[in-house]
Amino acid sequence: MKLICSKNELLTAVSTASRAAAQKSPVPALEGLLLEAFEDSVKISGYDLKTGIVTVFPAEVKEQGSIVLNARLFGEIIRRLPNDDVTIATGENFMTHISCLMSEFDILGMSPVDYPELPSVDTRHSLKIEAAKLRSMISQTNFAVSYDESRPIHTGSLFEVDNGILTVVAVDGFRLALRREQVSELSDKCSFVVPGAALSEVEKIIGDGDDVVTVSQGDKHIMFISGGNVLISRRLEGEFLNYKNSIPREGKYIIEADRRSLAESVDRVSLIINEKLKSPIRCTFGDGVLKMLSYTAIGKASDECSVSGDGEGLEIGFNNRYLSEALKAAPADTVKLMLTSSVSPCVIVPADGSDNFIYMILPVRLKSYEG
Repeated sequence: MKLICSKNELLTAVSTASRAAAQKSPVPALEGLLLEAFEDSVKISGYDLKTGIVTVFPAEVKEQGSIVLNARLFGEIIRRLPNDDVTIATGENFMTHISCLMSEFDILGMSPVDYPELPSVDTRHSLKIEAAKLRSMISQTNFAVSYDESRPIHTGSLFEVDNGILTVVAVDGFRLALRREQVSELSDKCSFVVPGAALSEVEKIIGDGDDVVTVSQGDKHIMFISGGNVLISRRLEGEFLNYKNSIPREGKYIIEADRRSLAESVDRVSLIINEKLKSPIRCTFGDGVLKMLSYTAIGKASDECSVSGDGEGLEIGFNNRYLSEALKAAPADTVKLMLTSSVSPCVIVPADGSDNFIYMILPVRLKSYEG
């Protein structure tokens, strides 16, 4: 194999595919990247047996072939090369020569025969959606996926397509995040669960431009195609939470607030809370004002935020991080909080009456406080 390509295009491809390479594996090939040179392009693949990323870019191919190179070492070499064309050539016993201007490296590669074949996706359903939309939907829900491996189905997000609308839902037992957007092309009704770790990689590789992402559902895998990048992930199997029956349809108290102002108040009273000094935020909903209080062993913090509506003095406790993440993720300037009691969930929806997002947070039981 011998090829000449742009250093920048090569580095982008290596960085992208390396996201799926195993950090440590008893199979050395899984810690590597598979380079395949064709007539006028190069394909680089990374695969850890759970998630695979494939990226293709143009190159001047002198001799077709393939090689597996250690992802970490290869990436560091390319990153530090001068900004010029790079030549990669393989010789006997998989020794690979990398050169750029006056810089030269010889590193030992591995046989491509030892590299596991990425799974093929027999498409049952597919949808197309703008990259910017999908990226925002992932970032505004993926923070709520569970890390509890005892319920593996909830370590991913539910993708549900119905009547041209894509709904993405993440839950972790204490909160729920939901986003809805219209897909570019009408798809058959379908649903599947994608691991949160794979969605984090999808968010990074699809960018936020006007490109269209194709999402294909297979029997056991999901495939995301964006430009020259392809990500393949296994599907999570199991029974996902029936979220439609879990979200309260209305609340006794309806409070409207400026999302940014409310998030800033939450951040201020969270300053004395950390992993060692945990404490819920004590929220008191009055007439036109929301009072917040937190206290730990190092002190006390309080703040007030102007709101619309009257909570009649309802006092309810929230995990500060859950409340903060929901408010920062909500794609609206003004939000509506639906509340019923101190032990009922708080539901955050758009104030304009649309249904493109829903965040639900379970309350934290409060201890008596004398301040």
